[in-house]
Amino acid sequence: MEPSGWDREVDVIVAGGGGAGLSAALFCAMEDLDVVLCEASAMWGGTTATSAGTLWVPGNDVARRAGLDISRDMARDYLKGELGAGEGSPQLDMVDAFLDAGPRAVGALEAAGIALVAPSLHPDYHTTPGAALAGRAIGPRAFDGAQLGDDFANIRPPLPAFMLFGGMMVDKKDIDHLLAAFRSPASFMHAARLILRHGLSRLNHKRGTRLVMGNALVAALVSAARRHKVDLVTETRIAELIVDDGRVVGAQMQGPRGGVRIRTRRGVILATGGISHDREVRHELAGEASGKMLSLAFAGARGDGLRLARGTGGFADGGMAQPSYYMPTSIRKHGDGEQIFPHIFLDRAKPGLIAVNSAGRRFVNEANCYHDFVSALLASSGHDPARPAYLICDRQFLWRYGLGLVHPRSPGWRGFVKDGYLIRATSIPELAAKLDVDADALAATLERHNRYARMSRDPDFGKGSTPLNRFNGDPAVSPNPCLRPIGTTLFAVAVWPADAGMTIGIKTSRDAQVLAEGDRTVEGLYACGNDMASVMRGNYPGPGITLGPAVSFAYRAARHIAGRPLA
Repeated sequence: MEPSGWDREVDVIVAGGGGAGLSAALFCAMEDLDVVLCEASAMWGGTTATSAGTLWVPGNDVARRAGLDISRDMARDYLKGELGAGEGSPQLDMVDAFLDAGPRAVGALEAAGIALVAPSLHPDYHTTPGAALAGRAIGPRAFDGAQLGDDFANIRPPLPAFMLFGGMMVDKKDIDHLLAAFRSPASFMHAARLILRHGLSRLNHKRGTRLVMGNALVAALVSAARRHKVDLVTETRIAELIVDDGRVVGAQMQGPRGGVRIRTRRGVILATGGISHDREVRHELAGEASGKMLSLAFAGARGDGLRLARGTGGFADGGMAQPSYYMPTSIRKHGDGEQIFPHIFLDRAKPGLIAVNSAGRRFVNEANCYHDFVSALLASSGHDPARPAYLICDRQFLWRYGLGLVHPRSPGWRGFVKDGYLIRATSIPELAAKLDVDADALAATLERHNRYARMSRDPDFGKGSTPLNRFNGDPAVSPNPCLRPIGTTLFAVAVWPADAGMTIGIKTSRDAQVLAEGDRTVEGLYACGNDMASVMRGNYPGPGITLGPAVSFAYRAARHIAGRPLA
């Protein structure tokens, strides 16, 4: 095509402004490439902005400096067992590509000024040989959103359920201090500083400027991308890729001012968030039940990347252990709207709670990771996403730990009962009737749980038996921080299967190049993040196993585009 046929020319076009796209654009810019990043919505962050912001990256220097175990061989053994991947298999080859790139990607993020921290305890989710208690899961330090200037207003906010006092973000450490504010001078000072800072920031901003978790990561990436001269464009999407002699050479962009044709000298990176909100494609690739499931992924994850890849000969890589990354989610409907709450760790692992299915029976270790919880629920319900589970606790639990959207120490729990989110009963038959489960089965379930809880053990599902269970339990309860008998005044919340992203995505090479049939590379086209098929193959071995690979393969793509591919 003649040069006059283009409106603009750059080295690289990145589609998608979540964690994967922002990382890819930043890494390309750090290779001295001219980059334009196009985000279809009006705000940066995608699903990353509402996530915990954790990156699972074995062997990283952040952990090494903290004196934590960073053995690559142990991590490889762990993933090999988790995925059931044999030596020489394509799955293990992609694992090796991830393990090789991950530490370098983290190093590049730090070189770009993104501050990361390795918690001293953040266990892997299973006890497969090679599992670690810390070092693989790292996250961003708190970020001052005021540093972004006008860009702060374009950072997608977290879920309302994870903000307090009109927009104050809190993480796990903050929650612990807030709950202990009147029992510990140190916690009181921590809580006071949080609230004072929040009040001051609200004088000039619509929400608090102290950002944590995924919001902090997105803000830090946007800040770094600006410093490295990435052209960040919102409300603009790729309508069509332009292919010449089998190579992607540009894109037809669609924005608020109409269409623009951009030529790319090096390539296009797809990072549009996956197919979570493309119900037709979900049904096609993962079955009818998946197409009906609630999704917590960013609403803009509507399959643009896969659609564009298919137009060049690319295809979706199926065969996953599970088609989605799962999250148990409760929904409060009130007035004309609704609130959602992902039950990640705040309540399920605490002592004095059980989960029952529609038959009134336990079906899972409630303290297991969110993905495993929903996997067990689906297996128990015949893979029907319309059948919820119920988290059941007593009044003491509700006051001390909260339940879903009901915060600890909340005097306003009656409002949640009134609108049907929180179910209250003074007897097991009354609760069974309200949940529409078998009363005898529920009574037997509670009796058995309480009998064994008094002995601090769970012979049925082993609640409290793993490092992850105990990490999220209550350390003040001994000897099992996850078990306590449940009293007679009962409360329950319905939780539904939901996804936080799809594992099915575009098949790529180890350098994130999009592959066509016969594993032929589509020259000039790359995919990362949830647009790329999960390197974990539908398994969920640890916290941050979406963002860790997203950043790692974004780094591999940038190095390959720059002509400096990793070995």
